[in-house]
Amino acid sequence: MATRIEHRATFAHDTADVYAAQTDEQALRARLERLGGKHAELREHVVTESGVRYTLSQGIAADKLPSLVRSLHSGDLIVRREHVWTDLGDRYTGTIAVAVSDVPGRITADVELAPSADGCTQLTRGEVAVRIPFVGGKIESFVVDQVTRLLETETDFTKQWLAR
Repeated sequence: MATRIEHRATFAHDTADVYAAQTDEQALRARLERLGGKHAELREHVVTESGVRYTLSQGIAADKLPSLVRSLHSGDLIVRREHVWTDLGDRYTGTIAVAVSDVPGRITADVELAPSADGCTQLTRGEVAVRIPFVGGKIESFVVDQVTRLLETETDFTKQWLAR
């Protein structure tokens, strides 16, 4: 069983500017420096004919994890996020695949950045699945909460990046 994620962000800038602020190598490095946690790293950044592909690694310190997770995993967690964005002209779509070190499960999402009356809107829809009997649902709830907070924090960073 998986738990759904949905996050909507609005920006006062057009899609091309927001896309650049979220996929530019310099912007990604700055975002990781500010928000990346332990072990933060831009592992790959490739501009393709159709868009951008990049991989981020971020760490979550063991002392920040709930006791349930610490009982199943010792040490820090390393989160690896693979993003693939496609440029469709006036809008952008993407996929995100996330793996967490030593945790049997997955996080996947689809994202769309589309024009709106006042700029653009980004909609992220995905799901978290943790395959651990009896406690997987509790861990999924924790992960959904953390992913939602991360998306909000990254939205704020993108808005600040665009305002500079």
